[in-house]
Amino acid sequence: MLEIRKDGDPVLRQVAKPVANIDENSLKLAAEMIKTMYEADGVGLAAPQVGESIRLVVYDVGDGPVTMFNPVVTDSEGLLECEERCLSVPGKYAFIARPETVEVRYLDRSGRHCKVKGDGLLGRCLQHELDHLDGKLYTDLAKEVFTDERAKNSTERAKNPVKEKSR
Repeated sequence: MLEIRKDGDPVLRQVAKPVANIDENSLKLAAEMIKTMYEADGVGLAAPQVGESIRLVVYDVGDGPVTMFNPVVTDSEGLLECEERCLSVPGKYAFIARPETVEVRYLDRSGRHCKVKGDGLLGRCLQHELDHLDGKLYTDLAKEVFTDERAKNSTERAKNPVKEKSR
């Protein structure tokens, strides 16, 4: 599993460079990112989150993994506020207003030009991951960021396990 960079790491604030060539190295990185995303129980992962400042995103919102090289939002519609979380900002969440539907153009693993139109979880995921390519985190868009008490409580339980009485 690749190391997921956390908020405060400078690579997360850099504007990622375009992928010049889809080659063996970039395909290997994409494959490792997909494994890392699954291991971390995420639905999307951008290359800066694993320390690589290139325009590469992987995601899986339930239809199998997709790899996107040099993705760009080309259209958007509506506005919707929803909860967001991020593997690079563990234990936190916020409510973010984003376009309800987006269209993204990208190159696939074979270098073919593709486009995807997404709403719901897919639309939110695409926008969230593409923000990472521009050095932005969802917390930059938030009016307020909340601590996930469930994450905090599970961390505290791990440090101080409660022994159950046997019956």
